[in-house]
Amino acid sequence: MVKGKHKTVTFDAMVKFFLQQYNIPTKKDVEKLYTRLDRLEKLIRTTQGKAARRVPGKTGTAKIKKGKDSLTASDVVYGIIKRSKKGLKISDIKLKTEFEDKKLRNILFRLHDLGRIKRISRGVYKSA
Repeated sequence: MVKGKHKTVTFDAMVKFFLQQYNIPTKKDVEKLYTRLDRLEKLIRTTQGKAARRVPGKTGTAKIKKGKDSLTASDVVYGIIKRSKKGLKISDIKLKTEFEDKKLRNILFRLHDLGRIKRISRGVYKSA
């Protein structure tokens, strides 16, 4: 019996195959999503400022009213952390914002990633 030559499969090739086969996102995919999310948030902020509620005046020109609706969840959390001098625990932020755990964790991660807040210790955040 004659044995044929077989290609050896590397571990990296196997991992790449499973990631593609089961549609598992990679770190690069997640980073692309974060950049797109940040771009969308900026776009929403700019369009809300321009196309906010328009009230026609007596001269026929439109006036723009800017309300509290223009704040994002990240802005709310950042504002609360910024007002604290010593820093805040996650439980304190959760009480003040009434956001769910997952949402709050994602916001804190994003703010830390952007450099707007820093971690003093585990679960304690302060404005950068």
